[in-house]
Amino acid sequence: MLVLFETAAGYAIFKVLDEKKLQEVDSLWKEFQTPEKANKIVKLKHFEKFQDTTEALAAATALVEGKIGKSLKKVLKKVVAKEAHEQLAISDAKLGGVIKDKLNLSCVHNTAIAELMRGIRNQMESLITGLPPREISAMSLGLAHSLSRYKLKFSPDKVDTMIVQAISLLDDLDKELNNYIMRCREWYGWHFPEIGKIITDNLAYCKSVKKIGVRTNVATTDLSDILPEEVEGEVKTAAEISMGTEVSEEDIGNILHLCDQVIEISEYRAQLYDYLKNRMMAIAPNLTVMVGELVGARLIAHAGSLLNLAKHPASTVQILGAEKALFRALKTKRDTPKYGLIYHASLVGQTTPKNKGKISRMLAAKAALAIRYDALGEDTNTELGVESRAKLEVRLRHLEEKGIRRISGTGKAMAKTEKYQHKSEVKTYDPSGDSTLPSVSKKRKLEEAEEPTEVKVKKMKKERIPEAVEEEEEAAEEPPKKKKKKHEPAEEEEPAAVEETSEKKKKKKKKAKEDE
Repeated sequence: MLVLFETAAGYAIFKVLDEKKLQEVDSLWKEFQTPEKANKIVKLKHFEKFQDTTEALAAATALVEGKIGKSLKKVLKKVVAKEAHEQLAISDAKLGGVIKDKLNLSCVHNTAIAELMRGIRNQMESLITGLPPREISAMSLGLAHSLSRYKLKFSPDKVDTMIVQAISLLDDLDKELNNYIMRCREWYGWHFPEIGKIITDNLAYCKSVKKIGVRTNVATTDLSDILPEEVEGEVKTAAEISMGTEVSEEDIGNILHLCDQVIEISEYRAQLYDYLKNRMMAIAPNLTVMVGELVGARLIAHAGSLLNLAKHPASTVQILGAEKALFRALKTKRDTPKYGLIYHASLVGQTTPKNKGKISRMLAAKAALAIRYDALGEDTNTELGVESRAKLEVRLRHLEEKGIRRISGTGKAMAKTEKYQHKSEVKTYDPSGDSTLPSVSKKRKLEEAEEPTEVKVKKMKKERIPEAVEEEEEAAEEPPKKKKKKHEPAEEEEPAAVEETSEKKKKKKKKAKEDE
């Protein structure tokens, strides 16, 4: 069995002298405790030294990626191919699969081989002859530096550390600017308090204060290049009737120095924002189109890098930045948050509160695709981002219109709302409640009005009584009607029975008349 061992100085091919020892995995380390014991297990067959650091770097990067470098292919063809019947022990199973496919060599990788590699590495200086220890350590250090520099230079995340630093600095500048401006307004407010309410823009305020200085100079100072004419007029009139205190020249000097700091930081912030916008369009153009420069940069900074962000699923991208609320909701068994940093995207901001959750979910799904395309794709165009944003805008319009369509019917027609008209009811005062004289009660008036109608009703009832008695007697004499049947003979018998009863009634009436 042959063993392929990689070092910083070159490739080494060892021949295993006693293969039976490999079966005892647990006690194999004992065979490499001393150089003498190690030389009894393995023997150096061939050593291919690297010419320079560039060759060593190329070989190392190929091994990291699981590929066969030129120098390794040369060694395997020269040494191992001669003894094709021998198995080749390797430390990386992925590399073994590539060697088997390309060179048709049988490769072995198991726990025993891993222990063997560990033992060879422990006794490398004694096993590889003709290579001083100092040279091995120097080459190891040089290769480590070169490999780290190579990974930093050609990393797949496209050097997005600049974006992480820029967005962090931008947030810090915003905080500092707010503190400085608040201090400047409060400080100058003791001298000229009225100007704070007239000039609302912070940068214009600091520029005006810098140009004015003491408030007595307002009348002779031209502020037309900073403020509109109307505002400038208000400032000049306010300065004449100001209730501020008098301050010394030294105080004004410090305030003006603070204004200079605010103006410089504001200018640098604008420059930094432009830089961040350009970097975002270069590194993550599709993500920038989807959510904007600031939100995209904050997502990358929160994940650590663009590649880390690409590994996150859409559900994680949606709530990225709301981890505290998420774990609190899980702990208290309440509803989890619907959005995190993505809430500040323009698409989510322009929706109604009812649809913010839906839009943030859809935006996170499309943004996850855009992030992966930016991080892992070779193209740098924005077609995917523009197309996805257009789909989201169509979906957003559909959701917004859905709420104002009528529920019943086809749903295609828009609901018609009537124009609101305010109807005011004017109530007049009733003076009848002020009178203390006794008046005829309404109940009595109603009784008098209803008496003649009751008499008429009674007369009508008396006339109808005899007829009602006769009808009751007839109803008592009539036998109970049977239910109609579907058969024809039953239908013929019913009219006959009705005729008999009517004849009996006539006879009874005649007898009653005769008795009278």
